[in-house]
Amino acid sequence: MTNEDIERISAWVAQQGLHGASESLLLGGFCAACRDAGLPLDRSLALIDTLHPVHEGRAFRWDSQQVVEPEFEYGPSSSGDAFENWKRSAFYYLWAGKESEVRRRIGRGDPTDFAMLDDMRNSGLIDFVAFIHRFEKQGTIGEMDCFFSHFATRDPGGFSDVDLQNLRKLLPVLALAIKSTALARIARTIAEVYLGYDAARKVFEGKINRGAAERISAALWFSDLANYTRISASVSPEEIIPLLNDYSDVVISAVHEAGGSVLKLIGDGVLAIFRADREVDACDAALQAENLLRLRLKSLNTRRTSEGRPTTEVCLGLHIGDVFYGNIGSEDRLDFTVIGPAVNEVSRIVSMCRSLDVNLLTSSNFADCIEGRDRQRLACVGRFALKGVERSQLLYTLDTPDHALG
Repeated sequence: MTNEDIERISAWVAQQGLHGASESLLLGGFCAACRDAGLPLDRSLALIDTLHPVHEGRAFRWDSQQVVEPEFEYGPSSSGDAFENWKRSAFYYLWAGKESEVRRRIGRGDPTDFAMLDDMRNSGLIDFVAFIHRFEKQGTIGEMDCFFSHFATRDPGGFSDVDLQNLRKLLPVLALAIKSTALARIARTIAEVYLGYDAARKVFEGKINRGAAERISAALWFSDLANYTRISASVSPEEIIPLLNDYSDVVISAVHEAGGSVLKLIGDGVLAIFRADREVDACDAALQAENLLRLRLKSLNTRRTSEGRPTTEVCLGLHIGDVFYGNIGSEDRLDFTVIGPAVNEVSRIVSMCRSLDVNLLTSSNFADCIEGRDRQRLACVGRFALKGVERSQLLYTLDTPDHALG
């Protein structure tokens, strides 16, 4: 490998990083280019932690002789078998110590004291080297405080001193490019988790100016938990968060699967919207989500009952109307949400569920958009004055046993 090769590979990695290439593409392209330039790489693995509600980090693999899964996500490594495996790894050895690299000539009698080394030696690999590139505190987000990578070769001579020197020169560029991609992924994850998919997309399109909002027509969903106040007062504080998580999961997953966007979690309440070119399609999607919700609630309540935990139902209000969708707030704290009379109406509609002993109510506007079998199942429960709403409203429910509270 010449200095010109090093400059060429570094330039390629930097350019791909600027283009936003995936981490697996970066690692695969880097290893293939190094191999073509004479650096005898045969296998590689890279890890970088992330900031995600489920996954601890992401791993990327490359092999010169076989097709491998190029990337995968891994869960928490702080307990159980995952922790024991982590402690046996070369990466843990580097993370817990002060060294920046560790090498094992596994084909020449060096100990196979790290995880995977026995398998590597048995598959014909001769030499193994692992690296850690640590980030300074100002460059750290969550647990993403370093970049790990390891490389192995089948070359009978192993890695030469020059090979390792070239790797040391090239790896900081690869680490920086993968960190850049990982940071962009983290930013998108945070936006999607806390704002919702659609709002996050708009924010990433640059629509973050205070007061920037568009008028849209949408089917509105507002749900909350029946008897939540009574349940929260009667169970231990440690039970409240698991209860909210369980019921929020069935609501949010149903909304997302049917194509809706969750905009707000308000205590035990969920505000979501469904958009489509035709109002009837938006309302149909909301009813699809409602049907998914009821199916998942049955399974959830069966499980919680078997565990001796409290169960409840989800009350839901559905409405359709025009709202303003965008950024509202102060100069340094914005909320991407919907506002307008229709939002107030749907929150008042759901509050009527308890007094009418049903778990679903829709406005007359929503009912007028329903077609086919669902329209035939709609039953009017009467006209009611809603707090803060100028005119009384005809309210409807689905006339099935599943929609009676009890």
